[in-house]
Amino acid sequence: QVQLVESGGGLVQAGGSLRLSCAASGRTFSRYTMGWFRQAPGKEREFVATINWSGGSTFYADSVKGRFTISRDNAKNTVYLQMNSLKPEDTAVYHCAARSSTVWTIGPHLYDYWGQGTQVTVSS
Repeated sequence: QVQLVESGGGLVQAGGSLRLSCAASGRTFSRYTMGWFRQAPGKEREFVATINWSGGSTFYADSVKGRFTISRDNAKNTVYLQMNSLKPEDTAVYHCAARSSTVWTIGPHLYDYWGQGTQVTVSS
């Protein structure tokens, strides 16, 4: 079992930055592929970014590529999402997720554990 707790969300003006954190419980964090997803009101949950177990491989949605950076610190059982040049369309609840596989994927149904989410609101 893995428990995930996100933090770092908030209200920011367009063009600003936020850094989300996701703290994971358990001693096997380094075995999990981690992902960030987001869900805006009235929309389906969408993939944002994923990182493999070592942090050596990452993949991003086209909508955030070049603006967001996913990283992880296995010693701290934490995954991060650095978000720069934020846009109003980035407004959503951001969730981190863990997949008990070394192979990353963008499909939310393939992740095994989810955090409760943290709200990110970008004003224009």
